[in-house]
Amino acid sequence: MAGLGAMALGVIFGALHLLSLVLIGLSGFLGAQLRRAIARLTDNTLAQPFAAALLAGAIGAISVQFEFTTLQRLVAVCPCMVLVPGPHLLNGAIDLLRARVLLGLARLTYASLIVVAISAGLLIGLALGGTSLPPAAPPHAAPLAGDVIAAGVAVAAYGAFFSLPWRLLPVPVFTGMLAHSIHWAAIVVAGASPAMGALLACLLVGTIVAPVADRLRLPFAGLAFASVVSLIPGVFVFRMAGGLVELLQPGGAAKVELVAAVVVDAGSALLIMMAMTVGLIVPKMVYEWIVARRGIGLLGIHKKGDA
Repeated sequence: MAGLGAMALGVIFGALHLLSLVLIGLSGFLGAQLRRAIARLTDNTLAQPFAAALLAGAIGAISVQFEFTTLQRLVAVCPCMVLVPGPHLLNGAIDLLRARVLLGLARLTYASLIVVAISAGLLIGLALGGTSLPPAAPPHAAPLAGDVIAAGVAVAAYGAFFSLPWRLLPVPVFTGMLAHSIHWAAIVVAGASPAMGALLACLLVGTIVAPVADRLRLPFAGLAFASVVSLIPGVFVFRMAGGLVELLQPGGAAKVELVAAVVVDAGSALLIMMAMTVGLIVPKMVYEWIVARRGIGLLGIHKKGDA
């Protein structure tokens, strides 16, 4: 499922070449095997994503050296995107909104450490192969049918990561495909920004998942994030990290275009993550408020009947 999820993300970001998808899937599959092997040797939770990202970077560098494909950026990045700890980010944001500051900061710090480990592994793997993360803009969006189907595969893969029962997978898969169709229409048809497209898609997901997760007694963050995993701005984060490393090279400070690209990538990633967080959390909070009000109303009716 890790390999299929990485391939699905590749399709969403425009990697429609068969060899590119094979390399992406192989990298994701081998990365999952490596993570499981490392888990038997150490309980350090940062070692696993670092090693998997290091392997993905090395495979991406090999694809560059041997010119297997022109989409070496996606070959390196897509297997790393399935490692992004989205549920920790969402849970941390929910804790901050509920004034559980220490717990929220702890979760966000832990998630940030994992993202740093992934970025470091990816860049080191690329550097070992004598290459770096290209600063090119993301490719054009995939056709609607391919985009929606790939989103469903990515959702199923991420549901498997969280050991979601197979009989329950159709819920996030259907929700994710519906949300991605809205995201595609907002960006490609209406010309909206990626952040606005992510906000609209996540509002829909939050509205659907909040009552379903409550009804089925499932963790909201894992179920909701699985539905929108393909919207995570991992490409922007990893490209920003690569730009920062390049700025530290001799003469890097004079590259005005590179500085601007780093700022744009950082701003895009931040806006998309904020839009996703708001879009997923606000419907959940509204649903909980409605449930609480309904509970108070029923309690009042019962008391009146008893009297």
